[in-house]
Amino acid sequence: MKLQNHAYPRRFAVLGAVFAAALFGSVLLGRFSVTPKELFRLLLSRLTETEPGWRDGAENVVFQIRLPRVAAAALIGAALAAAGVSYQGMFRNPMVSPDILGASTGAGFGAALAILKKHGERTEMRYEALAILLGAGYFGISMSAFVFGLLAVAAAYAVSCMSRTNQTIALILSGMMVSSLFSAGTSYIKLVADTQQQLPAITYWLMGSLSSIKPRDVLFLVIPVTIGLVPLWILSWRMNLLTLGEEEARSMGVNTRLLRFTVILCATLLTASSVAVSGMIGWVGLVIPHFCRMLFGYDYRRLIPAAALFGASFLIIVDDIARLATAGEIPLGILTAFVGAPIFLYLILTGGARRGD
Repeated sequence: MKLQNHAYPRRFAVLGAVFAAALFGSVLLGRFSVTPKELFRLLLSRLTETEPGWRDGAENVVFQIRLPRVAAAALIGAALAAAGVSYQGMFRNPMVSPDILGASTGAGFGAALAILKKHGERTEMRYEALAILLGAGYFGISMSAFVFGLLAVAAAYAVSCMSRTNQTIALILSGMMVSSLFSAGTSYIKLVADTQQQLPAITYWLMGSLSSIKPRDVLFLVIPVTIGLVPLWILSWRMNLLTLGEEEARSMGVNTRLLRFTVILCATLLTASSVAVSGMIGWVGLVIPHFCRMLFGYDYRRLIPAAALFGASFLIIVDDIARLATAGEIPLGILTAFVGAPIFLYLILTGGARRGD
């Protein structure tokens, strides 16, 4: 056991090195390549006055396109992986993913509704008024997705609180019900959307992408991701007790109802903010927690930071493949499914996908 405990810092060091390499390499890679020397000079120019030592356009590529996109990929990957490991521990089920309570489908519905206005010249009047309230433009779409993602989980939680059955089961069933309703709403919006502009925009957004990321989107992400991650890490030792079962946790003085509500709130904040910016990206919150449990055990004091670091590295690398593999750009949701599904199948066949508790 002592040898295993000594191995954890080394594994964290390796994971940190992989993250740093992915972060650095992603800023350099692209159709407009940036050399390490140019990147160093560009970063130095933001700290002190220095002679320009880079090509025309390099500054705009790095600070307006590459850095925001890489930072967004890191934040979204960390948020989805941390939310996934938290949900799996709370529900004591390794098959749980961050969208179990309807955050992703609610966000998808909100985004689709807002897109009706963004390309709204042909939108019928009965949809126009509602779309105006939800905002126009990319930031309006993100805000609409974020709000509806939170509302979906709030609805699922409210229904479960009114149920007389086991609250955990009621919460999962309520989440399935809310997800179904919002999925139906999104399908109806796609049905009435204009096929020339609105429908392609909705379809592409639902597949997930970071191609439209701007610096303000990173600022939008930083606050909810920080608010969601920090309490989860602080409460990680209490989550260890919750995995023993509610009765055992209560006997040790843990307010399980308050703890469950806090974990759900933080994980939902992480999921909704991520989906609001990137669209629907699956498998990150389902697969990454299993790898982290294999490498770092079941202690949530290690699992949550490890999942955040692993998820950030994973999504940065997948986003690199998305933008460099073909002449066009492959939606992230498609790539994560192509990568995540075989990995998850391997984990099942080799016994890696064990109980979340």
